[in-house]
Amino acid sequence: MKMLKKSLLLALCAVMVVLCAACASTPASSAKKTFIVGLDDSFPPMGFRDDDNNIVGLDVDLATEVAKRMGMEVELKPIDWDAKALELSSGNIDCLWNGVTITEERKKEMDFSRPYLANQQVVIVLADSQITDIPSLAGSTVGLQKGSSALDALNKNEIASQVTVNEYADNVTALTDLTIGRVDAVLLDEVVARYYETKEAGTYRVLDDAFAAEEYGIGFKPGNKELLDKVQKVFDEMCADGTAAKISEKWFGKDIIVKP
Repeated sequence: MKMLKKSLLLALCAVMVVLCAACASTPASSAKKTFIVGLDDSFPPMGFRDDDNNIVGLDVDLATEVAKRMGMEVELKPIDWDAKALELSSGNIDCLWNGVTITEERKKEMDFSRPYLANQQVVIVLADSQITDIPSLAGSTVGLQKGSSALDALNKNEIASQVTVNEYADNVTALTDLTIGRVDAVLLDEVVARYYETKEAGTYRVLDDAFAAEEYGIGFKPGNKELLDKVQKVFDEMCADGTAAKISEKWFGKDIIVKP
């Protein structure tokens, strides 16, 4: 009987040791290892598919380096840009990092990092277009991305009542329709427009006229201050040591990152 009790006691002790070990290891094993970045994968040069179908771009490189310095793996998750706030609030993604313009309306749906890139909404037309400035858009059909800040910029200008607007899922489709004549112009971010103007030399022309100036920021779920502060700290370190500048030079040929 004593031997049986002793055996039961030893067995119970063994179970307790295993349970304690499991509990001790739980925090480390359950620690988040993936940094999920929501993006539009048709938004060059910020985030887009290359010829091998890999997602590349300025923001992709920046986010990847931030994740690396935080000891995490980056996961690039293409989303419906029109549903970006929902993707963020539901926890499907950790942040939005893909040329997200900071607006008062979006501040109600997400928290932003400090601005890291200056931008403005511009008009791109075919090189031989008769459209030369914003007033000459009157009577034309303008394409823009659904859910982007382009529509807000347009609606703040008096020309809005004089144009027909076609909304698209992404800028690539809008520019395709511009090329084949379905729209007369496309309103989009200057960084994207300049990229296409350079890439497709002789095909497109960006008007000198521009709409209101904007700034890009990284969007986070409201209240997720811990992650926002962590990412901001690492990004600021990248600005200080020149890493962010090198990434910018790779995509734009110059450093256009807004420093803290």
